[in-house]
Amino acid sequence: MDYFLELFLGGLTRGSIYALIALGYTMVYGIIELINFAHGEIYMIGAFTALIVISVLTLMGMNTVAILVIAGVIAVIYSSAYGYTVEKIAYKPLRNAPRLSALISAIGMSLFLQNYVLLAQTSDFLPFPNLVPDFEFMEPYAHIIGSTEIVILLTTAVVMVLLTFLIKFTTIGKAMRAASQDKTMAMLVGINVNRVISVTFVVGSATAAIGGVLIASHVGMINFYIGFIAGIKAFVAAVLGGIGSIPGAVLGSFILGWTESFATGYVSSDYEDVFAFLFLVLILIFRPSGILGRTEKNKV
Repeated sequence: MDYFLELFLGGLTRGSIYALIALGYTMVYGIIELINFAHGEIYMIGAFTALIVISVLTLMGMNTVAILVIAGVIAVIYSSAYGYTVEKIAYKPLRNAPRLSALISAIGMSLFLQNYVLLAQTSDFLPFPNLVPDFEFMEPYAHIIGSTEIVILLTTAVVMVLLTFLIKFTTIGKAMRAASQDKTMAMLVGINVNRVISVTFVVGSATAAIGGVLIASHVGMINFYIGFIAGIKAFVAAVLGGIGSIPGAVLGSFILGWTESFATGYVSSDYEDVFAFLFLVLILIFRPSGILGRTEKNKV
């Protein structure tokens, strides 16, 4: 039973990280109906930014918890700036161009950011310190779940609540929902759609950066390529739940996380990455709109 709980909570942790990244995919798609394939690199940049800040603050002798919080905040700000820049460079000039043009631009931006970090840092894996303190009350259950996993789960829950509040109860959230339904009508009633799209990229980049810092602290190492695999899996999770649906992205992430965790524990870790792509193929064949996605009918 303990082994089952360990796998269950491990899958929940994986799903939480996938959800933080998948939210960016699904929010952007919900408004501009395009996939931001550079989103995984924003996740990776958040992790590298946090590592640099942690290295500097550690030399200053600061408290470990304060270091982690400050590093997380700076990583969010820095990654959000990158997300904003990606939107301005790779998407805004192609707003009225064919979708294929914007897609190629996003892939090009992804490759550029990968190689930029490769040249600026290194191709080797770098150690990432785990600054989350051990919780004494969790010592009897340390073999099932650690303090880092608890922090990941709690942080993800807080982010989900804040994001739900942002979308449902704030002015910019209402503008996002209006733009996702009909951009033309949104502009006619005075909504600055370009600003809404930029804010969406910023918010999605912020959640990805949080995921990057948390998973890097959990795994203990990073390199320039971590954004590619994580981005692909988060994209699969978004498609699985229903691309464009925020609850769907969260649901798909948890399903993918549990599937990988149980498959790794009961089958073989060699097939961990296979299940993500198997899910993608099955969903595209049997339910292209995803679990909570809506099937749209086009009139001709």
